[in-house]
Amino acid sequence: MSIPELLVPAGNLEKLEAALHYGADAVYLGVDRFSLRSQAGNLPLEELPTACAKAHAAGVRVYLTLNAFLRPGEEDACRELLTQLRPLPLDAFIVADPGMLSLVRAIDPDREIHLSTQANTCNAAAAHFWQSAGVKRLNLARELTLEEIRTIATDTELELEVFVHGAMCVAYSGRCLLSAALAGRSANQGNCAHPCRWEYRVEEALRPGDYHPIEEDERGTYLFNSYDLCLIEHLPALIDAGIHSLKIEGRMKSAFYVAAVTRVYRAALDAYRQDPQGYRFDPAWGEELKKISHRPYGVGFLFGNDDARVHSEDSGYQRATDFVGVVLEDSAEHGCLVQGRNRFESGEQLELFGPSMRQTSFEVPVARSREGEPLTVIQPNSLVYLTLPEGARKGDYLRRNH
Repeated sequence: MSIPELLVPAGNLEKLEAALHYGADAVYLGVDRFSLRSQAGNLPLEELPTACAKAHAAGVRVYLTLNAFLRPGEEDACRELLTQLRPLPLDAFIVADPGMLSLVRAIDPDREIHLSTQANTCNAAAAHFWQSAGVKRLNLARELTLEEIRTIATDTELELEVFVHGAMCVAYSGRCLLSAALAGRSANQGNCAHPCRWEYRVEEALRPGDYHPIEEDERGTYLFNSYDLCLIEHLPALIDAGIHSLKIEGRMKSAFYVAAVTRVYRAALDAYRQDPQGYRFDPAWGEELKKISHRPYGVGFLFGNDDARVHSEDSGYQRATDFVGVVLEDSAEHGCLVQGRNRFESGEQLELFGPSMRQTSFEVPVARSREGEPLTVIQPNSLVYLTLPEGARKGDYLRRNH
């Protein structure tokens, strides 16, 4: 039974640790140049060897995003970066621009190449073209239906990858000019200002300042705001269609988000691997994903354009939990060493969660500072010792349910 790879975002070393701890098979990350998430907390180039070593020690592959579209005058800087990257044990580059692909082929000809969704691959003829150019894997266009994915999988020998969870973009496969037009920041070079999430109103030219709603609730009007993608209920269909890698969006999200989403998809894939014939979707997985900060969920274009919910009535995030702390050490003399991320207090009810869908509710005891002083209030960024439920491990998270 071939189970798809679970590919998880790792924008920095903290997110990488979360991805490794919670069950990623592979991670994708970027450096500060030529990545379409320039504000994602990318790794400094000097931290890439450490990231590769940590991931490979855990049996996890590392893919580097170089998916920006090159502009005139950027080729020399790109060649310099590719030369610096050549000695590193990265498992693949993710590219979108044929120019970037050409430079990689010239400077680092043995590097495995994956094609980004930004390249809009939506038919087998395009897949054959990219294969002839040396690409090994395609991240298919998000606009494809399940049956179209199945058709491409039947007609190509390339590995196929799809997004299964995270933010969707109003533009065609993410190739958007709105940010460049309204904010002077090109989404296709990694500087998207996310204007699709802004609130818009109509103003009549002869009546400046007189704003008119189009369709509005008490929080505003949202013309371009897409639903978040969530395909947790449809993993067997994607596996059956021939997908090799399931990708979670979120390099700009927190390590807490990476952990919380990864553990759910890991649990689902593991359940399918153990018993494909008896596999059943567990509603608890869906409930867990609803607890994570998200916009309203939808299934994108998987079942046809009529089902694609590309406009949301609300630009804001929904969430049912607050991230309040992370376990840094699990065997300290005075309990577990916890770093506070949001304020919490002794006596309140929190939940501890870890890999394999392990989670336990508990009442917060009195904490102790590193100097041994008792603390009833734990502030953000403070380091404290706490007695946590049995089985607490380094890398577990503490959250408050609303």
